[in-house]
Amino acid sequence: MLRASAPPDFLEPAHEWRRLFSEAWGTFLLVVVAAGAGVVASLSGGAITLGMKVVAPGMMVMAVIYFMGAVGGAHLNPAVTLAFAARRNFPWNRVPGYIVAQFAGGIAAACFLRAMFGTVGLLGATVPGPGISDFKALIMGVLLTTGLVGTILGTASGARNIGSNGALAIGGYIALAGLWAAPVSGASMNPVRSFAPDLLRGDMSTTYIYIAGPIVGAMIAVGFEWILKGKPTAAGASAARGDLN
Repeated sequence: MLRASAPPDFLEPAHEWRRLFSEAWGTFLLVVVAAGAGVVASLSGGAITLGMKVVAPGMMVMAVIYFMGAVGGAHLNPAVTLAFAARRNFPWNRVPGYIVAQFAGGIAAACFLRAMFGTVGLLGATVPGPGISDFKALIMGVLLTTGLVGTILGTASGARNIGSNGALAIGGYIALAGLWAAPVSGASMNPVRSFAPDLLRGDMSTTYIYIAGPIVGAMIAVGFEWILKGKPTAAGASAARGDLN
């Protein structure tokens, strides 16, 4: 259950459709940029560099936090929603709706890319790099997501709720993780971002890596947050409910 300090608007069931729409739209934008960067890089013969490909989704997440975070919290990632719920800052009965909205937005983005460009560039799929085993890619996903969710939970608690600090920290972390880890695993820390292109290109042989890794990493981050800060505070619910300062 949410703490008593949650605003009435956030607890109003009639407004849930707005929050779900914001999750679907925000995840669409994230996936269309993250996967689309790989597609356009292939189409353009390399005009889109690795640095550009990994910075783009970080900047998009930052933008979504700024312009839509106040509506639904800008989770954009099932692992993040599960982490907020496990941290007791988000009600479990709203988790399924958020996850369905995220997958709907991500799949719609992959459909858009498929309709526009076909399966060029593996439709922007994330796969283990050359010579990298599935196990190593899985461990990398766990590590990267632990850091990401730790960053999210950290900027969503105490005096630093989601806002300017959170948007910059989260967007910056996504870009940083991609800059050094994309050649290893694709640096996907979001099950939807990897599942949607795999579904549309018809190859899900490595999808499990990018579902299991982020979920395990998110739960580790929640455990670390308990170690570092103890029980959740009222301020910690701010990111899940979408308050911006």
